[in-house]
Amino acid sequence: MVNRSWWQGRSATLTWLLALVAGLLVAAAYPAVAASSGGSKTPSIAVAPHYKVAGKADPAVPPTFSCQTQPSGRCFGPAQIRAAYGIDKVNATGAGRTIVIVDAFQSPTIQHDLDLFDQTFELPAATVNIVAPDGLTPFDQNDGNQVGWAGEITLDVEWAHAVAPGAKLTLVLAKSNDDADILSATQFAVDHNLGDVISQSFGEAEQCVDPAIEQAQHRMFAKATLKGITLLASSGDQGAAQPSCDGSTFIKAASSPASDPLVTGVGGTLLDADHLTGVYHSETTWNEPQFEAGTGGGFSVVYGTPVFQKNLHLPSRGVPDVAYNAGINSGVLAAWSSSGLGQDLFFRFGGTSAGSPQWAGLVALAAQLRHARVGYLNPQVYLLSRAKPVYAALFHDITTGDNSFTGTDDAGNPVSVAGFPATRGWDPATGLGTPKANTLVPVLGGKLP
Repeated sequence: MVNRSWWQGRSATLTWLLALVAGLLVAAAYPAVAASSGGSKTPSIAVAPHYKVAGKADPAVPPTFSCQTQPSGRCFGPAQIRAAYGIDKVNATGAGRTIVIVDAFQSPTIQHDLDLFDQTFELPAATVNIVAPDGLTPFDQNDGNQVGWAGEITLDVEWAHAVAPGAKLTLVLAKSNDDADILSATQFAVDHNLGDVISQSFGEAEQCVDPAIEQAQHRMFAKATLKGITLLASSGDQGAAQPSCDGSTFIKAASSPASDPLVTGVGGTLLDADHLTGVYHSETTWNEPQFEAGTGGGFSVVYGTPVFQKNLHLPSRGVPDVAYNAGINSGVLAAWSSSGLGQDLFFRFGGTSAGSPQWAGLVALAAQLRHARVGYLNPQVYLLSRAKPVYAALFHDITTGDNSFTGTDDAGNPVSVAGFPATRGWDPATGLGTPKANTLVPVLGGKLP
């Protein structure tokens, strides 16, 4: 239970303080974008959702997948995730709000797959509103890049819906994953005010982003923030590393767009919860070296320390801000028929790209309770973390593990990048931690406990 006297003593100042912090950040003059490094620049954003076939399920039978009962390599459906994070106790569905998901290329089976997902897990039916402002690229099953993005679309749409089943879903598709095309698609969503929250399950090393693109992106995010649109992005899946600009190796880097101070960066954890009931046991930092994967996090070389992180005494903008289950061996189930492996198959997905759309769902729930947009999220969650009893009531503080990275480069040579440990409070591995949605969402929705 959140201490009510703490809230009463501060409720009169909460609105103006958040507005002040937001105003300071939007108006702030950030350092110039760093020059590209790590090889010749490849101006494209990558996704690499981690997935494994989980099998098929008969919608007429309560589904049980083999990965749900394995001693290792567990997977979760919507009921388990909703229970683990307390989403099932929130008196909201996201009704009246719209979640915008930005991705590239397309998945031609997304509506069919969402229908199957809903039937299987007994969720309300939903229609995906697809917007392709620069034209819809024909799907090429033989293009591994496009197939990877199709998997990302599947994960994003189905799990945003799993968290906020009453919210509308708008999928905005860039014609390719080139930086300029992603920027164009996101700009369309902002200019046309398509929704209350935008989820971006992609990223690349800050050093690899063209400075002109970075600056245009920040201006766009400032415009979105002034409209009250909440911005979210995944923090990356190679720990404290990111692929180099030529894709041949890995470099220590924070991920853009998660590193922009106007964006809430979502890191990853390994969730331990009951495979059937979803009862929460514990979490640790997501780091699975057997998959060369772990939660992105670190410090920006582009942005100085933002106002909302000043009390943490950081060297620059630190990411992530929050976290969510991202484990491959604690992955979530999704129906995906455009994988090339078969129709109506379910897959177990992992990665921080699972967290961004689910946090977008939480924002939609809060917006329904507030009867208004939640808006700029970072100053709100950092302010809530300042009082220890409040922080403990609203977040699972992740204090174990780290996001060091070990892998191999294109030549087969080992690569090791030292990461950051999870500690009490904010850290550059899991941010402020994962949500206790049953308390956090109502507070973000303006409801005092």
